[in-house]
Amino acid sequence: MLICIAQTNSKTGQIQENIHNHLRMITRAIDEKADLVIFPELSITNYETELAQNYAMDIQSALFNPFQTLSDNNNISIVIGAPKQSDEGLNISMFIFSPNMHRRVYSKQILHEDELPYFVCGKEQVILNIKDKKIALGICYETLQREHFLNAFNKGINVYVASVAKSKHGVEKAHNHFANISGEFKTPILMSNCIGVCDSVISCGQSAAWNQSGQLIAKLDDKNQGVLIFDTETEQTNLLQISV
Repeated sequence: MLICIAQTNSKTGQIQENIHNHLRMITRAIDEKADLVIFPELSITNYETELAQNYAMDIQSALFNPFQTLSDNNNISIVIGAPKQSDEGLNISMFIFSPNMHRRVYSKQILHEDELPYFVCGKEQVILNIKDKKIALGICYETLQREHFLNAFNKGINVYVASVAKSKHGVEKAHNHFANISGEFKTPILMSNCIGVCDSVISCGQSAAWNQSGQLIAKLDDKNQGVLIFDTETEQTNLLQISV
């Protein structure tokens, strides 16, 4: 199967503009025959901890109907980032659109201490089953916690995907961690990062793929939007820059 990692430059609170940008990138993923496309953390609203409550979203909103339509009509699963209000509080979530299926949500289970004043932890891991492959999802800080990967690994996953919003220092740390973990557990790891300002910090892209030997086999640059296509069978990749 083909997994598409999207690298986006989302604008804080500019929901319609961000949705349009997402749809444009999904269309590119469809052109590349991707089976799954995954976006960075809180990609629909941009990552802003203090403002996230103002942008809490409902996956059943008509705003997201175009995602479901693209999914249904092109047999592609789509994973976007958005804040979601739950009974316990606000979650950092992924909204999941699968072909002709009910929409699903995965919420970040392990929060960074800086996020604790604004968000609550999710409770369950979500595993995507596509073309006989099991793909685990993780969101930023938790993907650097060994326990999160092990919980997914013990479910028999084939690929682990991290949706993040990371600065230069965070990317360097993530790249080292994912190289070690993918090699140790013989499991490919993909990372989708954003570019631009997030929480007054510059996110620097470098979305990437590591093969089951722990080798960094492809990465996008630190300044441009783009997509990274990963073939789970051959571990070959394709990089495409997409203008803003």
